[in-house]
Amino acid sequence: MTPSASARIVAEVVRAVPLSPGMVRLTLHGESLRDYPSTRVGDEYVRVHFPPEDGELVLPEVDEDGEWHYPDGQYPHIQPYTLRRFDPESAEVDIDFVLHGHGRAGSWAARAVPGDRLLFGAPRSLYEAPGSATRQVFVTDATGLPALGRLLEQLGPATHAVAVVEIADASHRIELTGPDRLEVRWVPGRGNGVAPSAITEILRGLDLPPDTYVWVAGESGELRHARRHLRHERKLPPAWYDVIGYWRHRQEEWLEKYEAVDAATLAELNALWERTEDEELRRDLYEAGLEKLGL
Repeated sequence: MTPSASARIVAEVVRAVPLSPGMVRLTLHGESLRDYPSTRVGDEYVRVHFPPEDGELVLPEVDEDGEWHYPDGQYPHIQPYTLRRFDPESAEVDIDFVLHGHGRAGSWAARAVPGDRLLFGAPRSLYEAPGSATRQVFVTDATGLPALGRLLEQLGPATHAVAVVEIADASHRIELTGPDRLEVRWVPGRGNGVAPSAITEILRGLDLPPDTYVWVAGESGELRHARRHLRHERKLPPAWYDVIGYWRHRQEEWLEKYEAVDAATLAELNALWERTEDEELRRDLYEAGLEKLGL
């Protein structure tokens, strides 16, 4: 989504609250948030534009079509983040940051203080459970916790919800609230860059009766296997699951390999998205193409 001029939000940190040794919540205020076009969906996210490591936030110019243009050589670090809370009355949002001990965004959040600023545009959301779903299953690592927390809070009181969360350490558990029939299971010491992810293994061990919607988020490589399990082993209809890659292990290495692929091969790979109108089949073809290239 291209941010629109009317949704260009410059927000200032007003509070920083540690949630666990691995996560901090930043509350940001911006008067223009009073008219923000929130989707109101629990997993809505924005593309956050960060200031340079040694300077102030750079603001882009906005042209008459709403396109953002940065001065040459000043293109910022951009990373998607969930809006954990949106409150138009107070003109505030909460964004929860996983603290990895490295990485531009997490490092910025770890040292953020009141007065620091971020920029983001219009939000997008992906969660869309069928209205007839009586049971919802959520499996994620720590990066999906902000979306999970908001999604659980928005569930109807009669919904039976199951949440399984991989975390780096048992001390990284945070409070999750939702409907009365909420089951939460924590899996410490797996995924999150500290050990191989168990998300697909977790899914294989879960009971998924009819009328169950499944939401999965985490590391992109692991989620290829998770999606295949739901689509090809469980044979769930596409409307009954969402599998969303939130990050990629050793991303810089992956990008280096991707950028080394010749232009003709990349064109063939991207052309796979035009092969069919079936979005899930397109994903099958594209993921198979990436794996063929060692990606």
